[in-house]
Amino acid sequence: MAKKNETKVLVDKKGKRIDGRGVNDIRPLKIEAGVIPNADGSASLEWGQNKVIVSVYGPKECLPKHTQNPYKAVIKCNYRMATFSVPDRKNPRPARREIEISKVSGEALEKAIFVERFPGTEIDIDIEIIDSNAGTRVAGLVAAAVALADAGIPMKDLVAGVGVGKADGHLLVDLNKDEEDADDAVDIPLAILPNSEELVLLQMDGLLTRKEWDKALKMGIEASKKVYEVQKEALKKKYENVKVKEVAK
Repeated sequence: MAKKNETKVLVDKKGKRIDGRGVNDIRPLKIEAGVIPNADGSASLEWGQNKVIVSVYGPKECLPKHTQNPYKAVIKCNYRMATFSVPDRKNPRPARREIEISKVSGEALEKAIFVERFPGTEIDIDIEIIDSNAGTRVAGLVAAAVALADAGIPMKDLVAGVGVGKADGHLLVDLNKDEEDADDAVDIPLAILPNSEELVLLQMDGLLTRKEWDKALKMGIEASKKVYEVQKEALKKKYENVKVKEVAK
């Protein structure tokens, strides 16, 4: 029996991947803003097989009080994967990976928020992964940025991002699970503030040459801007629907 990925061709000679995408194509992406009535802001996201729900609460009093910052709002981000989000049931306790992603996601989102306008407060961001198939940390960030905007929290820009990397000898945008598990896989989750192209998240698992890295970064930024357009459309659609309801009344 052949070993895993030994004979599987992830990218054919025409540059087509096993799911039919080109090397620069992202998976189908759908975002909806304002999906949780009881939250200050919320969003749902479907990105390929990934499904994410995000709720935002705040700015509100920061508790316990010793965690307050007198100069800015404290961002409390919680990234969690549902027990049924992966093929083998996940332990409901927060894993080290979830704690790490919560930390880097909160730091990335803080770069976009005018936190100095809300001293002594906290902003709670809850990211729940309902279904997972590679790229969930970036999917959570993208949905969280929309939820923050839906909450009316002042921001410099949305946070948009994508996974980029290498599989089967090819540089690819938005790796799926098969590509992420390739023998030569390199996975680079990145996120930017699209208008300035400032990087707010950049992690890397694997090795690239300098030439490959330069190309991968360019591919990632271009793909992130495509994601940004979907984020803006989601917010626009919500308020267009509000106007329609007001007219109907």
